[in-house]
Amino acid sequence: MKGYINKIIENSFIDGPGNRMAIFLQGCNMGCLYCHNPETQRMCINCGRCLEVCSQGALSIKEGKINYNKQKCIGCDRCLEVCSEFSSPKYFEMQSDELVKIILDNEIFLDGITFSGGECTLQTDFIVDVVEKVKQKSNLTAFIDTNGLINENDLNRLISCVDGFMMDVKAIDDNTHRFLTGVSNETVLKNLKLLAKTDLLYEVRYVLVEGYNDSVEQVKYLAELIKNLNDYTRLVLIPFRPLGVKTYFKNLPLYNRQKYDIIYDEIYKVLKDRAIKKD
Repeated sequence: MKGYINKIIENSFIDGPGNRMAIFLQGCNMGCLYCHNPETQRMCINCGRCLEVCSQGALSIKEGKINYNKQKCIGCDRCLEVCSEFSSPKYFEMQSDELVKIILDNEIFLDGITFSGGECTLQTDFIVDVVEKVKQKSNLTAFIDTNGLINENDLNRLISCVDGFMMDVKAIDDNTHRFLTGVSNETVLKNLKLLAKTDLLYEVRYVLVEGYNDSVEQVKYLAELIKNLNDYTRLVLIPFRPLGVKTYFKNLPLYNRQKYDIIYDEIYKVLKDRAIKKD
């Protein structure tokens, strides 16, 4: 089983509980205007623009396909900046057995693994194969970081084999969601409610973008929804930051901290310690 991987972070304390290996898969089914890792959204079309800005010769083209030499790369990321396709020449193919070996080689340092993206659930077959093989040989937990836009069959398969989900909700209002992401939130909210009734919805994340999805009414609605669905899911409130953003949203300032604190105080009234503040 083959997967397309953007990057692997061997130790992360922000991608689920404990120390986790975060595996970022390539490809997404949304086009969020404020995406801070837009190079994970699409597959490379081998246009060659990145070759023009690589000063180290880390990129070349052979038989119409971009080749990436990690040893020559200095990490300047100019290739990502000039890519108009929201992609990267650096993502790579990996067999599931190769990834399983990397995970198990690091098992002693880890509490678990987290699949992220992009939208990792677009590669559900790959995830399921890796998770089943890892669980045969270790006690590591497996988490999914998702935007919630998952078809029913894939969601059920993931529910049957992973230990937790972290869901990014972009907006409660459907029109706002369509503007920010290009798609409706109908499936997202349906899956939110479904997962909340299991014991697997570890947390919901919500990025506040000033003037778009940050009305107190919208955010409190989400907090009330989570409160009424179960007694364990956390709501992580995240202030917008322009780092990495490639759309015109890159010109938006950091989210106003005073406004953030006001909104956080309102959701804390609803969820108490299940409301998580991001500094």
